[in-house]
Amino acid sequence: MEARAIQRSARQSARKMRLVIDLIRGRAVPEAYAILKFSKKLAAKQIHKVLQSAVANAEQKALRQNEAFDADRLRVKYAVINEGQTLKRFTMAAMGRGTPIKKRTSHVEIHVASEAVPAAQGAAPAAKGGTATAAPKVATAAARGAKAAKSDKPAKKKAPAKTKKRSK
Repeated sequence: MEARAIQRSARQSARKMRLVIDLIRGRAVPEAYAILKFSKKLAAKQIHKVLQSAVANAEQKALRQNEAFDADRLRVKYAVINEGQTLKRFTMAAMGRGTPIKKRTSHVEIHVASEAVPAAQGAAPAAKGGTATAAPKVATAAARGAKAAKSDKPAKKKAPAKTKKRSK
């Protein structure tokens, strides 16, 4: 199950918000809530709202599809901050000039997805026995060294740089 939430035109620069969103990307939702709750950044409050909305959207989707839902099993699958429209304003400056002010906005997008349900306990020990599974091939150091020796080419020598004669 996957759900998403988007907040457009949040009145904070994308650069500042990315510092916070990087902390929660790929984390479990309860852990992400804890990180956002104790963050001192103002962006954490906005991102927390979007994350709550994404979890609520996942719950509604589960209800519509008549599936079991557990908010603790959700993970932040995709979290990105994009730049929004910049509001351009002017303020007074010395000698009758106006200096520009850029009020930056950003778009917050968060996708949450449920983790894969672990396999039944009875099937796990049979897989460990290795009865019907093939072991993956592992390249040995000697094989890698042989490949590297074949691909080595003699280094090209650089020609000396030409200098211009100066005229007087």
